[in-house]
Amino acid sequence: MSTWDVPGREWQPAVRVGLGCASLGNLFSPITDAAAEQTVEAAWRAGVRYFDTAPHYGLGLSERRLGAALRGRPRDQYVISTKVGRLLVPDPSGAGRTDPEGFAVPADHRRVWDFSRDGVRRSLDGSLRRLGLDRADLVLIHDPDDHLDEALSVAYPALAALRDSGAVTAIGVGSKRVDVLRRFVAETDLDVILLAGRYTLLEQPAATDLLPACRRRGVAVINAGVFNSGLLATDAPAAGASYEYAPAPAAVLDRARAIAAVCARHRVPLPTAALAFAAAHPAVTGVLVGAASADQVRHNAAALAAPEPPPQLWRDMVAAGLLDAAAPLPGPG
Repeated sequence: MSTWDVPGREWQPAVRVGLGCASLGNLFSPITDAAAEQTVEAAWRAGVRYFDTAPHYGLGLSERRLGAALRGRPRDQYVISTKVGRLLVPDPSGAGRTDPEGFAVPADHRRVWDFSRDGVRRSLDGSLRRLGLDRADLVLIHDPDDHLDEALSVAYPALAALRDSGAVTAIGVGSKRVDVLRRFVAETDLDVILLAGRYTLLEQPAATDLLPACRRRGVAVINAGVFNSGLLATDAPAAGASYEYAPAPAAVLDRARAIAAVCARHRVPLPTAALAFAAAHPAVTGVLVGAASADQVRHNAAALAAPEPPPQLWRDMVAAGLLDAAAPLPGPG
C-alpha cells in the first residue's frame, strides 16, 4: 500500500486516491443511508483508504454516515480528514426548512463561522462524536478565505497545539483560493493543503508558485475538485454542465469542449485524462474524488485504472494553449 510521506511525521496508511464525502451529506439531492453505505463499501473494495468529510456537508450528515459505514473496519487501515471553521449550532426553528447551502437536509442547525481556539476544539469534538471516533487523523481549516488573519493567528496555533499533544496526527487547510493556501504554506508549519479545483485539466493557477512552494516546504498536497464540479466528468461537456456548483459560463464550457476534443482524437476518455493529469504533479500526494453512488465509485475506479494517456495528448494540449507550460506533463520524459 502506498503512503503519503509527511516529512518528520507518520500518519499512514493512506493511498493515492481518496473519497470525497460531500455527497454523503445529500449534496444537491438526497440519497438513502443504504446508498451512502454502499458508496463507502464500493470505495473500500476499490482500495480507497482515505475519506474526507466535514461538518459543513449536510450539517453533520456526511460525518455520521461515514462513521457508520466504516464502523467495524480496522482503525489503523484508513485515514479520515474532517474540518474546522464552521460550528454547527442547533436551530429547531429551521427543522421545517431545507438547508440553504446546497444540501438536501432539514435546516435544523446553523453554520457559524468560528476560528477561535475554543471553536476549533468544539468543532473537532462534535466531528469525533458524529464519526464515532476517539482521534482524528487529519484536521483541515475549512475555507478560511474571508477570515484569513484569524485563521492564521488563532485557528492554526490551536490545531498545532492539538498536533503537538498527539490529539491530532496531521493538520492542514483546504480552500479553492491559491492566494490563501500560499500564505498558509509560507507562514505556518502545516502538513497538508487540500487544493480544490485549482490544479485540473481545465485550469492550473496553482502551477506557477503554490505547488513548487509545497515541494520546497515539504507540504503534502491533496488535489480535490479535479473534475471542476462535474464539467470534466463526462466525455462530452454539455450546456448547463456544472462548474463551481453553477452552470458553466460559455467561455469555460468552450475550453472544456476543446480539451474533450483533443482527448477524443487520442481515444482517451476525458475523465481518465483529468484524473491522470491531476495526479501527475510531483507535489500532489493524493487525489480526492467525490461520488454519490457505488456506480460512480466504480466508474471513477475504472478511469483511474485505465492505461496512461499517450504523451502526445499532453503535448497537443500545450500546443493548443489548453495547458499551462509550467505544469509538469504526465508520463515519461
